[in-house]
Amino acid sequence: MAAPAEAAEPSRDCPLCPRLVEYRETWRAREPDWHNAPVATFGVRSARLLIIGLAPGLRGANRTGRPFTGDFAGDLLYATLKAYGFAKGTYRADPADSLRLVDTAIVNGVRCVPPQNKPTPAEIATCRPFLQAAIAAHRRARAIVALGRIAHDTTLRALELKPGRFAFAHGAVHDCGEFKLYDSYHCSRYNTNTGRLTAEMFEAVFKRVRAELDAG
Repeated sequence: MAAPAEAAEPSRDCPLCPRLVEYRETWRAREPDWHNAPVATFGVRSARLLIIGLAPGLRGANRTGRPFTGDFAGDLLYATLKAYGFAKGTYRADPADSLRLVDTAIVNGVRCVPPQNKPTPAEIATCRPFLQAAIAAHRRARAIVALGRIAHDTTLRALELKPGRFAFAHGAVHDCGEFKLYDSYHCSRYNTNTGRLTAEMFEAVFKRVRAELDAG
């Protein structure tokens, strides 16, 4: 991996993606009390499980400053993590709640909120060194859950693997050397409302991760 562990988090005013900088500044002016900055990794460095999402939601993590906090995706994700022992405490869609991750860390492939929740390929590539560094910083990690196809692809590239060798499919598990990569559809409201992803489908991914981590 190319990026050093100390580069795992971009600066608050990261200048690397002009379109995202412009969008960030627009929302800083509009909502000065929001986070409106790159969203840092949430969890512990000793985690064996890494969860990799796409990017902060405008009124979710971009507002609150914590991954998957403040929107529907967080409701499903954190309820599932609690059910399988990867989190404890109370989730209130507020970073000041009592929620704590257990043996788990969460990071997005793109750290800044993109317009329409759609980062460009160039933005994904520009932010990838931070993802590489975040993975490297979690030295005990053995399982990675990728939430969606884009997260799957950028994770593989961060691991210096070719996505074409590892077809994305919900519930698929890929042997990536020191890691196992578990695929899931993203836990977005759109996916659950359309039936593409059910709570049972999502829970099955984490049930398998729990069983395989417990088995050593």
